[in-house]
Order: sequence, then C-alpha cells, then structure tokens
Amino acid sequence: MTTRETQKTPQEFLAVLQRQIALGDKDFYQFNLFCLDLQKLNLNSAVLIRANLSEANLSEADLQTADLRAADLSKAIFRDANLQAACMFRSDLSGADLRGANLADAKLLGARYDTQTLFPDGFAYHTCGAIGPNAKLNGAELNTANLRNADLQSASLLGAYLGGADLTGANLKGARLTQADLRKAFLPGAYLRNAGLNGANLAGADLRAADLTDIEFNNLENIAGADFTHVQGLSEKMRSRLLSQPASQLDTPHTLTRRTTRASLENRG
Repeated sequence: MTTRETQKTPQEFLAVLQRQIALGDKDFYQFNLFCLDLQKLNLNSAVLIRANLSEANLSEADLQTADLRAADLSKAIFRDANLQAACMFRSDLSGADLRGANLADAKLLGARYDTQTLFPDGFAYHTCGAIGPNAKLNGAELNTANLRNADLQSASLLGAYLGGADLTGANLKGARLTQADLRKAFLPGAYLRNAGLNGANLAGADLRAADLTDIEFNNLENIAGADFTHVQGLSEKMRSRLLSQPASQLDTPHTLTRRTTRASLENRG
C-alpha cells in the first residue's frame, strides 16, 4: 500500500523515514513536507511529484533518481545532497541552496530558479534548460508555460516558442527575444525594459500595463490583435512605428479584451 493510499501525516512520514522502515514504492505524490528536517534521509527513487518541500532541510539526503517533477523546492536546503539523475522538471528552485549537491545527470528542464538560488560550484545552470536570470533558452519550446512572475532578466530567448505562455508580471529586463513566437502570450504588467523583440511575433499578445521603456522591436512579424492598453515607457516614436503597421493588423481585436490593436495604441490614458 502506498503512502498516497494510507494518507500518512508529515509527522508519520518523518517517523517512518527516521526508523528506516521499508517504504514500498515511496510514493509521496503531492505530500506536504514544508519546513521538515529531512537531513541524511534515504529518498532514493522516491516519487515526490508536486510535493511541497519548501524550506525543508535535505542536507546530505539521498535523492538519487527521485521524481521531483513540479515539486515546490523553494528555499529548500540540499547541501551535499545526492540528486544524481533526479527528475526535477518544472520544479521551483527559487532561493534553494544546492551547494555541494551532486547534480550529475539531473533533469532540470523547465525548473525555475532566481538570483537567490545557490548552485554547486561549476554547475552550468544557465544551459541546462532551467528558467531564470541569464538562462540560455534559444529556441526553447515554452508554449503555454506558466511563467507568472518568472525572473528572466537578461535571458536569451532567441526564436523561443512562447505562444500562449503566461508571463504575467515576469521580469524580462534586458531579455533577448529576437524572432520569438509570442502569439497570444499573456504579458500584463511584465517588465520588459531594454528587452529586444526585433522580428518577434506579437499577434494576439496581451501587453496591458507592461513596461516597454527603451524596448527594441523593429520589423515585428505581426501585431494583429495585440493589446497595448496602458503600457508604460512607450516612446511616441515607437508608438508611431507600431501604428504604421498594416491596417489589417491594427484593426484586429484581441481575443479576450475585444479591443483592437489600433485602439489600444491610441489610448494614452
């Protein structure tokens, strides 16, 4: 019988581990282990999909080949832990301490990190497919991804596929989005100062109240149905350039707001 079936409390879970009792298939799907002390415990091959391990102490724990997909690992401590070949797809590593951890063959595609995340010395986190500041995500397939409030400042997203992605409130300061596909992307309140979107496709994108100060978007592929209502920092020169796009694009309404691109650009209120 799995822990999903027995519904163990976090305290019972911890007691079982500390007594080194056999855990069967170690299925802890969506388990709440917030802030628990799990130092040196054996979680080899454990299923921790969507588990809440935020602020937990996993120093020197054995998590080899563990399944941590979409787990909340924010501010967790993994000092000297064994995460070899662990699956951490789409996990949240914001503020996590991974110093000294073994990340050999760990799968980090789509994992989120921020400026407070501490990786092992020499670990190439910028190029492992994880999402965060200075990440190298050229051509990445992030269609419909949940990137709300993501820290992507100075990230390289050249030609990335972000169609339908939720980037509400995301920090994209200085990000390189040349020829990126942002069709129907959600960018309300996004911080895009100094970002480069030359050649990007913004058809149907929601940019309401986004900060576009000093943005570069020459030769945009398409802005049909994009909503620029209440954008911040858009120069008159850039506004005029956008309003010079073909009428067929400017007079297309946004799918949700029903406001045309032209009306959103002419609204300075």
